[in-house]
Amino acid sequence: MANLSSNAIDELKAATRGQVLLPADPGFDDARRMWNAMIDRHPATIVRCAGVADVRRAVTFARDNDLLLAVRGGAHNIAGSAVCDDGLTVDLSPMKSVRIDPVARRAYVEPGATLADFDHEAQAFGLATPLGINSTTGVAGLTLGGGFGWLSRKYGMTVDNLISADVVTADGAVVHACADTHEDLFWAIRGGGGNFGIVTLFEFQLHPVGPEVFGGLVVLPLEQAKEALRKYRAATDGMPDELSVWAVLRLAPPLPFLAPEIHGTPIIAFASCYTGPVADGPAALEPVRHFGIPCGEHLGPMPYAMWQQAFDPLLTPGARNYWKSHNLTELPDGLLDVLIDAIDRLPSPQCEIFFGQIGGQTTRVPAEATAYPNRDAKYVMNVHGRWADASDDARCIGWARAFFEAAAPFALGSVYVNFLTQEETGRIGAAYGPNYDRLVAVKTRYDPHNLFHHNQNIKPSAS
Repeated sequence: MANLSSNAIDELKAATRGQVLLPADPGFDDARRMWNAMIDRHPATIVRCAGVADVRRAVTFARDNDLLLAVRGGAHNIAGSAVCDDGLTVDLSPMKSVRIDPVARRAYVEPGATLADFDHEAQAFGLATPLGINSTTGVAGLTLGGGFGWLSRKYGMTVDNLISADVVTADGAVVHACADTHEDLFWAIRGGGGNFGIVTLFEFQLHPVGPEVFGGLVVLPLEQAKEALRKYRAATDGMPDELSVWAVLRLAPPLPFLAPEIHGTPIIAFASCYTGPVADGPAALEPVRHFGIPCGEHLGPMPYAMWQQAFDPLLTPGARNYWKSHNLTELPDGLLDVLIDAIDRLPSPQCEIFFGQIGGQTTRVPAEATAYPNRDAKYVMNVHGRWADASDDARCIGWARAFFEAAAPFALGSVYVNFLTQEETGRIGAAYGPNYDRLVAVKTRYDPHNLFHHNQNIKPSAS
């Protein structure tokens, strides 16, 4: 920013309805802070956009002044792509509007909205679309990478429910991308990340969900984990699409339904959400209750919006986080053995390994239908290293990498792009597989000079 005149900054401020923050300004440090405390970057300026005109102005300013450009939505991305050093961060977090059309079952969502914002508005009408599992996550980043959660087995990936999007492209234009306008761009943003522009409005299909669902947790001691996971894998193919059951292995948090002596001991928890009729919930979850002999159980009807926030206390901002991820079609015994060994050697009380069950509707969409291609994945496994002190970085990262390598022979080789850390650029091809070349072509058309490259970058063809 040193090569920019004060006049240029003054002109940017005058042309911006939101805030233009410089490092000395109040609120600058808050605006550059990420969910993952391992990310500590210092942009030269942050434009906190109040609307589409501000987004266009910021993109044009970055392009004309040859500035590195980063785009912040919910700031949850593990790789920290939402903020850059010495460049311009386009902060979309003030743009939080969510408008629901309950008759057409459509949601119109701005890019600063979180999952909690979306659910709050949609659930007022008993409607929802598949999103993630942490309510403070941004809708924009989640969607652009594919998006999955408790509703995905019934209604598909988040991108399978995207109807249209307004996109600010690298030349500062605003285009409306949908099935019959800018079709190639619409295809690419459904899983291709922020490579093609900045989405300023998402239009989603909504589905009747809740307002109450049936679900909760069944917790078993770790010594039962292998047999429980065998029963789990045997049961999954017969589960209705309305039921999603995730397996989480970690040290037991101090949940009120667990006896105090269980707190801090290694456990496997089966987290379940059933979105069919609440009265049918107990029967749907009965098999889960018999995966083992629980040391604690908390099942029942609850508001869907509450379940969407159930794991927020374990995912608060400010901790150091490092992830490694695989896609899986099955959970063979060899994987279970290395998994349980890894849980026996947890380097921090906050570390965990989870298996997010997808399958169902997510597998019934052709791989080439959207940029997100991993339609054969039945489980998304995430090794979630999480700790408080920087002095534990090497130990916790080493643990995550070691299990990731041990699990690799059992995995598909593909990966969910939103779970890639900043050093995993070599896996971008694995994230997109057969769709990668088409993504390069779309990138070359809409962003030939790679303005939007502070991400898991798809490089345009050399001009």
